[in-house]
Amino acid sequence: MGRHDKILKEKVRKLRAKGLTYTEINSHIKIEIPKATLAYWVRDIILPEEYKAKHRAAMLSHLVAARILSVKAKRKRIQEYCDELERKHSDLYNLLSDARIKRMVLGILYLSEGSKTLRGAVTFGNSDPKIISLFLRLFRNSYSLDESKFRCTLQLRADQNIKFLENYWSKITSIPRSQFYKSRVDSRSVGKVTLKKEYKGVCKIDYFSANLLYELMSIGKILVQ
Repeated sequence: MGRHDKILKEKVRKLRAKGLTYTEINSHIKIEIPKATLAYWVRDIILPEEYKAKHRAAMLSHLVAARILSVKAKRKRIQEYCDELERKHSDLYNLLSDARIKRMVLGILYLSEGSKTLRGAVTFGNSDPKIISLFLRLFRNSYSLDESKFRCTLQLRADQNIKFLENYWSKITSIPRSQFYKSRVDSRSVGKVTLKKEYKGVCKIDYFSANLLYELMSIGKILVQ
């Protein structure tokens, strides 16, 4: 090894003893030395504790970054798969033009989310505005309804804006606010922050008709036999 090589090696060893990584050493000396060579030159160097802590932190940061990338990649694959499924089954919506299929879907919805209490009214509730919209669209298209028989009740959390949400659900349901009952606030939510900003409470729809209640329940009963 020449004199200049010995000087370079000694400089590398001093930098390593200070806790610099191989990448930092190459950057400092402005020469690209293979990491295998660097490792051989400094194989007997005892690294300072702060380097070990820095190394652990770097490894942890790398693992966290890798995990984030992995999660993003997985979500992307799932989204692409779901998009493909939606394209594959997009023609199913056209089946709702058939009155019998429309009532069958309506019966399934009511079987899942409707009240089974025999109190003379069709009662359906959900927190998803799309589910509420679908139910009402099928319900209105399947039967000749008296809009004045609709009532709406909101079940909200204590920190939510009642007036805003009543207006919101009135637009979703096309039920005027004059037909809204007083909104109910969950006492268990007092003093607690609603974490899901998209949560708009639960919207409960009542339509006063015992005959339609019995019909929807009978459709559901037939489908589960």
